[in-house]
Amino acid sequence: MAEGSGPSARAPYKSFRHSTRERLLKEMLHSVKSGDSPNDWKVLVIDELTVRVMSSSCKMADITDEGISLVEDLNKKRQPMPTLEAVYFVRATNESITKIISDMSGKFPLYKRAYIFLSSSLTPDLLNIIKSEKTVIQRLAALKEMNLEYITIDSQGFVTDNAMALEQLFGENSDTSSDYEAMIDTIGTRLATVFVSLKEYPSVRFRAPNAQSSEDELPAARNLLSAKVAAVLSERLAKYKSALADFPKSETCDLLILDRSVDTVAPFIHEWTYDAMCHDLLGIEGNKYVYEITTGDKLERKEVLLEEHDPIWVELRHLHIAEANLKLTDKMNQFGSKNKAAQIRLGAKEGQDISTRDMQKLVQALPQFREQLDKLSLHIQIATVLNEKISEQSLSDIAALEQDFAFGGGSSKELVRLFNIKPDMSLENKLRLLLIYASAHPDKLDAIKRQQWMKLAKLGETDMNIINNLRFLGVPLLDKHSGGFFKSSRKAPSRKEKKEDIDTWDFSRFYPVIEDIVGALHKGELSKEDFPFVKEPVPISMRNTSTPATSHKVPQSMRTRKSTWATKNATDDNPGRCFVSETASSANVEGKRIFVFIIGGTTRVEVCLKAMHKLTLKLRREVILGSTSLDEPHQYLEVAY
Repeated sequence: MAEGSGPSARAPYKSFRHSTRERLLKEMLHSVKSGDSPNDWKVLVIDELTVRVMSSSCKMADITDEGISLVEDLNKKRQPMPTLEAVYFVRATNESITKIISDMSGKFPLYKRAYIFLSSSLTPDLLNIIKSEKTVIQRLAALKEMNLEYITIDSQGFVTDNAMALEQLFGENSDTSSDYEAMIDTIGTRLATVFVSLKEYPSVRFRAPNAQSSEDELPAARNLLSAKVAAVLSERLAKYKSALADFPKSETCDLLILDRSVDTVAPFIHEWTYDAMCHDLLGIEGNKYVYEITTGDKLERKEVLLEEHDPIWVELRHLHIAEANLKLTDKMNQFGSKNKAAQIRLGAKEGQDISTRDMQKLVQALPQFREQLDKLSLHIQIATVLNEKISEQSLSDIAALEQDFAFGGGSSKELVRLFNIKPDMSLENKLRLLLIYASAHPDKLDAIKRQQWMKLAKLGETDMNIINNLRFLGVPLLDKHSGGFFKSSRKAPSRKEKKEDIDTWDFSRFYPVIEDIVGALHKGELSKEDFPFVKEPVPISMRNTSTPATSHKVPQSMRTRKSTWATKNATDDNPGRCFVSETASSANVEGKRIFVFIIGGTTRVEVCLKAMHKLTLKLRREVILGSTSLDEPHQYLEVAY
């Protein structure tokens, strides 16, 4: 029987991001809201972590609606506002408490009163420090532990904001680093706050260390990562269980803790969904896209956020770039067919793709539709740039070989040929190809072959060292000194071609390994030896009502000319990997949630539709992916240097 496939006992469904937003706005800000008059406005004081926590789930308008007139940085100099009350949402650190005491003590405090909300638990020592400050106590209106220290990156994804985790936990000196234990503790502590927010008590499993691996082959620091984080998390959850009255007393969901070594291809492969390509090829930081448009004779620089408040972005982000192009063309044609003025403007372009310049002319001619057309224009501009970069970088040739390597196929001859016919290939693309090849064929990279690849790909020693560093993620490369293997702590899960993937767009066969792992967990087939429980849950008889989600046939425009990479196979009776974006709320979720947490960073191919959203639809259980950070391919390369 599938694990957790029966009806869920939890409250009516709320999305992960919605639950987080509700806690911040209702449980925190609304609880201290006095009224709507100017005298009731408050100042919100946040730090470098909590500002990201807030902004990932709430807009400024949401915060203003709850009576906040100004947002201030705890660590910057602030003007006194003795007539206003302050709401502090900060970490429970010695530095934060010291600053709050400085703000609120003495004859002339910065604010009239203070409501203190802490993102994590307050230690007894820090609580005693606050109690010892009599003037602060008199001005203290509230002190509460929110236990909310994570950042939502998707309706089904989050990070604990530990950008240095890969370097500090997997690096060459991680076993002797003083930062190692502190990082483990921070990750476990922040991960625990996810379950407090959702009022979920997880049955925790982790990727087992290899008992046969010696310290020389794989230091304990890397071999025991998942086990150590699982131990810290379980300790924190046990405390919450005993301290919080509304926290579950028995397991309500499944959690699987993995590390980056579980899939060393996912960080480097070119993912062809609209979202992933935007971040990979356009250099987008966070969700901010910067671009230039010509208005009259002037070049205007614009910034826009690609986020869930943009309905076109939500619709396109998980689609293959070719399908996104079709959607945009259809949207523009639909607009033209429904609007006579637009039809006249586009009359000369009938049957042809709409260019960015056409869109700009429409915006100027039809100001009443400016907002709608602006968004369409933006995404047509983005898609145009993406298509140009795909062509310039010959990504279709690169991606074809990447896909073969990812499934254990491909050969060195094919890679040699590609390097020879593409002498202008970028250094980044060369390295990504070699990293994927090394992950698939680690035995083909002994000292002699590495020298040959360096010469052929025109790489330096520093560049080639990136390939060698795969051994820190458990890839069993040949030892360049002795010819022996850098042995892996355990065999990485293999990726196999799936029958349903026959009907996919080109270069979308790839899927992250976690899909198979989550599928096995759901079916109750995940090895307890390879993925043990921290504490074996009490078996509960559950009715299996889970069935595959209904397929959605993806429409195509037969008259639209596709690029060479924008093709599907002849049959189209299976959605493959291209789903219209859906959320868990529309997936008829029935079973317990499944959480997957990856130490060392996650990728867009994992956190977006290819894993979480697709699995939710298929299993009818909400699948939520968390990690220490969300990283782009170039960021993994930078760490590897």
